[in-house]
Amino acid sequence: MLIKICGITNAEDALLCESLGADFLGFIFYSKSKRYISSEIAKEIIAKLSPEVKKVGVFVNEEFDEVNRIAGELNLDYVQLHGEETPEYCGMIHANKIKVFRIGDGFDFSVIEKYNNCIPLMDTYSSIEYGGTGKAFDWEIIPVEIKNRCFLSGGISVDNVLDAKHKVNPYAVDLSSSLELFPGKKDLTKVTKFFEIIKKSS
Repeated sequence: MLIKICGITNAEDALLCESLGADFLGFIFYSKSKRYISSEIAKEIIAKLSPEVKKVGVFVNEEFDEVNRIAGELNLDYVQLHGEETPEYCGMIHANKIKVFRIGDGFDFSVIEKYNNCIPLMDTYSSIEYGGTGKAFDWEIIPVEIKNRCFLSGGISVDNVLDAKHKVNPYAVDLSSSLELFPGKKDLTKVTKFFEIIKKSS
């Protein structure tokens, strides 16, 4: 199970997560997010990171040419699409793609198969926010054939990550708010404890 830490806004947090073993670091280029970062600052941070850690740019209903521009300039490894992007839109994105599906009551998992050129990310539905809610959904409803190939997000924390590994065994878990002091700033103690738990379980 790989680890993605999202909502990176500063070099200190990025280097901390990298040193502890994060596989992916997420940079949010959605201006309405509490964890928004400009592409210029993200580029400065990325320049300090090892090529081993994968860089993910998070976008919400952005123009596809702007996504491609930023992904190219920053040499992003993945683009994470967190809005209502269609399969056709995803086909116009050049980078590797992660498509977010916000899971609420009655979600139709068959929709995911239409995005066969994307890695699915399962997050908790909110009518207010695109991610970063800190709330989990019922993981048991994820179809077996999707569980071990998806990113799992929404309320993952030190308290339930091993439960997530046991129940879902996803390709990767994606954390943000549960490791923060406040939106956009990671908590050294929480981040360190999280990676200690992961290492003990492996």
